[in-house]
Amino acid sequence: MKLLTIDTSTSTCSVALTIDQRLAGEYLLQLDRTLTNRLLSCVDTLLSDAGIRTCDLDGFAVALGPGSFTGVRVGVATVKGLALAVDKPVVGFSSLAMLAGNLPWSSFPVCPMFDARKKEVYAGIYRCKEVPHPLAADCVLPPADFLKKINGPAVFIGEGSEKYRDLITSSMGADAFFAPWNVHQPRASAGALLAADLFSKGKSVPLAELNPIYIRPSEAELAKLHRHP
Repeated sequence: MKLLTIDTSTSTCSVALTIDQRLAGEYLLQLDRTLTNRLLSCVDTLLSDAGIRTCDLDGFAVALGPGSFTGVRVGVATVKGLALAVDKPVVGFSSLAMLAGNLPWSSFPVCPMFDARKKEVYAGIYRCKEVPHPLAADCVLPPADFLKKINGPAVFIGEGSEKYRDLITSSMGADAFFAPWNVHQPRASAGALLAADLFSKGKSVPLAELNPIYIRPSEAELAKLHRHP
């Protein structure tokens, strides 16, 4: 199966091309504000370098969030457009599960954390064998409240864990372990493993049902609620 996987849930843009159980190529770039303009360029470069046309792909996959509201929207919209153009199936997965997938076969639960701003983190707790399995629902909480959900040793990964490292260490002491710096960025290749598992179970979704998972309301939604109590 030729699969293109996209993640734009953080300031890192990641695109991976996998063929069956082989990583044919991956593009990883810190994009920040140029995301919209550069994503399709990343896709085109990756496919061109691999000698693969979009119509040769068998499916698409995308990180649905949580993460940057704008980034997630761009990634989902891009995958919808590509899949519609060539009439191929799609799947979506948690961006936190994808990040946890950077640490397969961890002896302890893996806690991926993104900085959600407002003194909160997007976070999850996963058992990571070959494919990450959630031990609790992904959430958005102040980091101190999230740490109360963890029992025993855990491995922390992601930009959120770096930002709140002192808090985690002071709260958990010797039970807190931290991933090395080179795996803190989400990678589409880890998402491709989740996607391949979903495709193998026949869990592709109609394009109309491929929607972002924000967890918390956007600023626009909050403003609307305040205007209409």
